[in-house]
Amino acid sequence: MGITRDTLHKRRETGGKRKITRKKRKHELGRQPANTHIGPYSVTHLRVRGGNYKHRALRLDHGNFAWASEQCTRKSRLIMVVYNSTSNELVRTNTLVKGAIIQIDAAPFKEWYEKRYSTSIQKVKSNIRFKEISKQASETVKPDATPASSTLDKHQLDPAISAQLSSGRIMARITSRPGQIGRVDGYILEGEELAFYTRKLAERKKLTKH
Repeated sequence: MGITRDTLHKRRETGGKRKITRKKRKHELGRQPANTHIGPYSVTHLRVRGGNYKHRALRLDHGNFAWASEQCTRKSRLIMVVYNSTSNELVRTNTLVKGAIIQIDAAPFKEWYEKRYSTSIQKVKSNIRFKEISKQASETVKPDATPASSTLDKHQLDPAISAQLSSGRIMARITSRPGQIGRVDGYILEGEELAFYTRKLAERKKLTKH
């Protein structure tokens, strides 16, 4: 039996069985999931309905990620999947899907920031504690009262982002569908969203210890 996306095989709301009066249709066809993993670049092309093509990514190692608050987008290396609300199995196997939280190489963003603001980000230990990042992310940074035309020296960087940049790894969220378009695009986590996911990771880390 092939994979289908029809509803004919499902029961009625009352629990009764439906009588199937026709065969399967081409437009109800379903396919195996891509299960895109982190690895050397590998994308296949699949002809679909209407003569179009889908780019089925089997393995990806780089992606484009945006730093929204700084209006900066850079190509960065994928390191690992750290959280997925759907299943921990997707985290264990480093499966790339839309909405997954991953760690990427922070070097391109750190290099851009230091060149942009003519400053250096202090180095810290590579093993950042999730509790510390969560605490830093939850702290509210006072807005700069100076106008936009002021010097770049007074620019303030979120402590949570600074800690990640100095460690070499930064958390990001995937917004594209690797199994459909063959690319991994996303954005860097900031503010309340970063605090939320760092708390989730800290809770999961605590559970695994017990």
